[in-house]
Amino acid sequence: MGHRLSKIATRTGDGGETGLGDGTRVSKSCPRVHALGDVDELNSAIGVLLCEDLPADLSALLTDVQHDLFDLGGELAIPGYHLLKAEQVARLDAELERLNGFLTPLKEFILPGGTRAAALAHLARTICRRAERAVIAAAAEGKVSDASRQYLNRLSDLLFVLGRTFNRLAGRGDVLWQRGRAHDGETG
Repeated sequence: MGHRLSKIATRTGDGGETGLGDGTRVSKSCPRVHALGDVDELNSAIGVLLCEDLPADLSALLTDVQHDLFDLGGELAIPGYHLLKAEQVARLDAELERLNGFLTPLKEFILPGGTRAAALAHLARTICRRAERAVIAAAAEGKVSDASRQYLNRLSDLLFVLGRTFNRLAGRGDVLWQRGRAHDGETG
């Protein structure tokens, strides 16, 4: 990258526009820029999750995901450019299969929570779902690769499984949703 980012505050976006990687100026409210922001937020949420004490293999997996999300940001920043590959989606599928093999089948809905790492994985999952919706909206206005949509779809599933995995590794079960749970102290 050289000195490409030597000047962070350019003031060129003060009027509500930003530049894409191909030099095109677009509104900061356009779907592509919105998707870029959601993918960036997802990457940051995974960065917070990586601050937890995680097993080395899962930490490495999430670090790889961060690099993939940066690639996805590159795709969004340069319409028609493709960095994510089917192999990256297949890697997430393989990890889903591997990690899910250690978990008991779900018979109830679960709540995000348990351990801090599990809660952070669930938070990243919800951001991932939003990023997926934003990428789909951006695709309606211009080229977005199939791999990018597939990647985010698999990643949200993987983050769900990681939340369950982090609770299991800590010796905790899933936090089960209780239908019709009575609320203490509430009057109706």
